[in-house]
Amino acid sequence: MKPISDEQLKTFDEHGYVVVKGLLDPETDLDPIIREYAGVLDNLANELYAEGTISSTYADLPFGERVTKIYGESGKVHAQYFDFSLPQGGVKEDTPMWVGPAVFRTLTNSRLLDAVEQFIGPEIYSNPVQHVRIKPPEHLTPVNPDTGLVQLGITPWHQDNGVVLPEADDTKMLTVWFPLTDASIEQGCLCVIPDSHRHGLMHHCPGNWGLEVPDSIFGKSEAIPLPMRRGDVLFMQKLTVHSSLSNRSNEIRWSFDLRYNPTGQPTGRGAFPGFVARSKTHPESELRDPAGWERLWQDARFAMAHGVDRPFNRWSKDHPVCA
Repeated sequence: MKPISDEQLKTFDEHGYVVVKGLLDPETDLDPIIREYAGVLDNLANELYAEGTISSTYADLPFGERVTKIYGESGKVHAQYFDFSLPQGGVKEDTPMWVGPAVFRTLTNSRLLDAVEQFIGPEIYSNPVQHVRIKPPEHLTPVNPDTGLVQLGITPWHQDNGVVLPEADDTKMLTVWFPLTDASIEQGCLCVIPDSHRHGLMHHCPGNWGLEVPDSIFGKSEAIPLPMRRGDVLFMQKLTVHSSLSNRSNEIRWSFDLRYNPTGQPTGRGAFPGFVARSKTHPESELRDPAGWERLWQDARFAMAHGVDRPFNRWSKDHPVCA
């Protein structure tokens, strides 16, 4: 039985997105990620405690409370420490990232790839436009002293096609988003604008929280929130306009944000490494070793640390619509 029904595929084509409830198993698919990240948080806490940045490692607290407490006391959101991607500039040999085996096994999860295959076909490439989002409660998140804004707040309205280079404009890129903990409206779930994928690629303006489609060229009145439970998965077209709400709760909102495209098509972020996640015609080309994936990212970090920064952004803040 295929994981995505014909009706769900029709919804995806017509409205630009579809939420598939219960696609992933919380215990077997998600809990290994949570356990792995508990170790990552241990490392961060021990480092910050050793350097005197925090007064305790807060080892007795559950993950969400612990990361929120550490962010608050250190005065910094350490998002890069957990991410399985790199910054788009200023990369050094010791720039933190996390490319652990549980994350890799999630990227290559057979249940997930079975679903992805229904959208883009059996030759599946793991696109490196990918992130983990651990968003603390906004009222407990450190503020940027230069802007007065929280360091990790809403995700602005954008299209995923807008955050890659033009070389990927013809790539059949699929967004796969899912929460590791329940994502309610209060916790800052994602919002989408149905049918917005029909309007083509819109201009994006650089802002405080990233690239954003300005209100002056596209209204947001038709937006709907998408509260999701652990195990639910959102599939979204690359031109679908979406954002996230603020986290107004007392708990973190924790999610994975992945991309896939047919093998051989540009990823739009050539400085970062992707890999063949599934191939029916050339199964020998599949990357199956978590250590091999880790090495790809380590090599990319070294190359960026010792080379010239490559472009990641096509947009200018000087464009009239950004005024």
